Amino acid sequence: MKRFLYKQLQKWKNSPDRKPLILEGARQVGKTWLLDEFGKGEYKHYIKINCDNNPDVAGLFADYDIKRILRVVSAVGKKPVLPGETLIFFDEIQELPKALGALKYFSEDAPQIHVAAAGSLLGIKYHQGESFPVGKVDTLRLFPLSFNEFLLAIGESQKEEILSSLLWNDIKSLRLSFIELLRQYYFTGGMPACVKEYAKSGDVLKVRAIQKSILHDYDDDIAKHAPKSDVAKIRIVWNSIPSQLAKENKKFVYGAIRKGARASEFENAIQWLCDAGIVQKVPRISKIAMPVKFYEDFSAFKLFMNDCGLFGALSDTPIKDILLGSKVFEEYKGAFTEQYVEQQIVSGGNSSLYYYTNENSTSEIDFVMQFKDSLLPIEVKAEENLHARSLKAVLDKDQSLRGLRISMSDYRQDARFDNLPLYATASYFSQ
Repeated sequence: MKRFLYKQLQKWKNSPDRKPLILEGARQVGKTWLLDEFGKGEYKHYIKINCDNNPDVAGLFADYDIKRILRVVSAVGKKPVLPGETLIFFDEIQELPKALGALKYFSEDAPQIHVAAAGSLLGIKYHQGESFPVGKVDTLRLFPLSFNEFLLAIGESQKEEILSSLLWNDIKSLRLSFIELLRQYYFTGGMPACVKEYAKSGDVLKVRAIQKSILHDYDDDIAKHAPKSDVAKIRIVWNSIPSQLAKENKKFVYGAIRKGARASEFENAIQWLCDAGIVQKVPRISKIAMPVKFYEDFSAFKLFMNDCGLFGALSDTPIKDILLGSKVFEEYKGAFTEQYVEQQIVSGGNSSLYYYTNENSTSEIDFVMQFKDSLLPIEVKAEENLHARSLKAVLDKDQSLRGLRISMSDYRQDARFDNLPLYATASYFSQ
């Protein structure tokens, strides 16, 4: 299974300013697998230390004597620790007290040693040991597989190559095939276990069972890591996301989860889900201008899940509705499509996404972002709908802007905006 973040890991290895690396990501997105592949493929010696319930290393960080720690690591791993030739990987690092704090001393006292760590976002952010080593570590974020990574995983490497090329005439000739593959991705999503099962067996019932299992694990994480006073509220917010996105106006509405609910009651619950990496918040901006963050409205936002496959499982969308016909594109108020687009943009490393509505909410732009040093308003269409009234109105108001419409239609350039096929979203934003 190829992950595009592998190239970023190679850059980290070769960087003269390299610091200990923390690979972040929600549970079960493939962090351990990726660092295993990287360690085995890029280093002469690879030492993996599992910090979870491992008596061999229980007292490893009793102090911050890095020379002693390296001797123990070498003994446990039965391999030498050599600068540039050995990767030390601390998996589930949050399970060992003081382990995160030790990364600071690796950075200061042994910068020549290559050290990487991974763990659940929750475990790292809510770690009960030493404080997070701010400024002393490098971080990378791993997301579920993008559509392009999905194509590679199921053996469609030639089509992925064409899609990544952005040669629009070649892409157009495979339009029907890409639409069918996109439908499969809407169902499967990008969680590695789901993609692996789908590539191996094609059994959609097994894939849905894995998705349900992941959702169950997420629910267990809520009970395990969240403050007891917030558990019920977190579950309410989490389970409301499908219905929130199925509305015409996808703005998160507190009153939709409970009558009379207020922001003050649920803002901690929402932040917890964002910290866990299983939810992405897209705030509203009051004006489409740079820098975008100046115009952020903290009281209005959309919430998206981290994966479209889990979105389908949480909402219990019938599998046939996703895989057959065009129902998944035409119904549900474009919920699947907007969830998919957000996921592709974010997985490409473009995390600063916003949406825009004017003061009376008569005009809405689905996403706004700074892309290639320019401001990019984006309108998302689930079908071949070529009408983009809100986008045109915004562009007419500001002649300096050029927009993007993402739909099922083929690529085309209009005077003020481009139309991008939905299945080319990840390719476009990874340029």
